[in-house]
Amino acid sequence: MTITQEQATWFAQTFSQLADNVERAVLGKRHVVELVLTAMLSDGHVLLEDVPGTGKTSLARAMGQSVQGTNTRIQFTPDLLPGDITGISVYDQKQGVFEFHAGPVFANIVLADEINRASPKTQSALLEVMEEGRVTIDGVTRPVGEPFLVLATQNPVEQAGTYRLPEAQLDRFMMRTSLGYPDHAATVRILDGAAIDTSELTPIVTPQVLAGMADLAAEVYVDALVLDYIARLVDATRAADEVRLGVSIRGALALTRAVRTRAAAQGRTYATPDDVKALAVAVLSHRLILQAEAEFDGVTQEAVVGQVLLDVAPPRRREAV
Repeated sequence: MTITQEQATWFAQTFSQLADNVERAVLGKRHVVELVLTAMLSDGHVLLEDVPGTGKTSLARAMGQSVQGTNTRIQFTPDLLPGDITGISVYDQKQGVFEFHAGPVFANIVLADEINRASPKTQSALLEVMEEGRVTIDGVTRPVGEPFLVLATQNPVEQAGTYRLPEAQLDRFMMRTSLGYPDHAATVRILDGAAIDTSELTPIVTPQVLAGMADLAAEVYVDALVLDYIARLVDATRAADEVRLGVSIRGALALTRAVRTRAAAQGRTYATPDDVKALAVAVLSHRLILQAEAEFDGVTQEAVVGQVLLDVAPPRRREAV
């Protein structure tokens, strides 16, 4: 079944309304807002890697306020335990049974603030829930709800007291992006008080509507030539001289899902190579492991993906349904 043009038009309008709402609190960052929305509607998660004070937390809160669901914040610290995230079973002496107390991960949008400050054992508590949307405690599996988005932040500059995210966990983030500093015009507007407080934002959609949008996005048509283009890009990352470990098949699947969502957000029923180009850096770069020599020479993962996009020719003809 393929999404209809009428459904694609409605999807694009709703997507734009959500982005407009979030941008009322996070000024001048439309591209990043759209990336995060795309990940949410593609059943993915986002890693925001940026220095303090750029609005990472405000973006996460604005996303939560725009959806009439539940959102929580977890401040990651070295003494945080896995049970503090997933929840624990507590023995009720009156009833004589163990009672489960759900952790903050049971929400539609979870802000994992400074995720690299927690120990690897605590970080690993997110592995199952990010991949499968459920938590297993004491042999009992519990779904966390739908939609489910983990929006994690980390400071790439400060390394004291931090634990680098392992590759297996990085691979579970659909995208990695950064807000960066606002431009001059946006800075002046922020200083003038134009950005409203996230608590003042009005919800635009319900979690049920958001889940329906995700289902619609999954029905966007992707031509075999576009799929071949994605596969050739992934192969090229594995063959690049600067790369020790290229993009996994999970990365290729994530890019395909994100491409479908972006096409629907543009009001189209089909995906194009331009959708792939627009998302490749955000979806693929953090999945690369570079050679030590390349890192020493200042080569970045984003630069490698950018070069791959230049080297791999996109399909010549326009894809259509």
